[in-house]
Amino acid sequence: MTSALRLEKITPENVDAALELRVRPEQEKNVAPVATSLAEAYAFGDTAWPRLIFDGDELVGFLMAFLDIRWNPEKDPEDRRSGLWRLNISAGHQGKGYGRFAVEAVREEIRRRGDSRLMYVSWEPGENGPGDFYLKQGFRTTGETTGHQTVGVLDV
Repeated sequence: MTSALRLEKITPENVDAALELRVRPEQEKNVAPVATSLAEAYAFGDTAWPRLIFDGDELVGFLMAFLDIRWNPEKDPEDRRSGLWRLNISAGHQGKGYGRFAVEAVREEIRRRGDSRLMYVSWEPGENGPGDFYLKQGFRTTGETTGHQTVGVLDV
């Protein structure tokens, strides 16, 4: 990992490269492909924050945050949350600090938008899942699930 790490918006110039990004085959069951994430970003509008992760000129990953969404409006209309929705680090670039950079980038964006509470994430439990990664980043489980995914939080 170099100091040339940056996030970029998805543009007509980089969308094809984004769509080609792949995690390791054994991880594919744990995270949606970038194409699915981009369709969801379009559908969710301003509450989705998709970005590509570059190291210099090399695309190394994709992240998407959710920002200030109503979590469960029927249960608690005041419960608004922000966090990391998707994280795809390309197969050849994992274990090099790009995931940690992504978590911190989302955390900083949440702060920039004036939220100082908690950052949320959810993950598929089990083998080849990202749970250990998120726990190493400081997330702690809440006891909640969303679907069958484990929910974790990190102080902003």
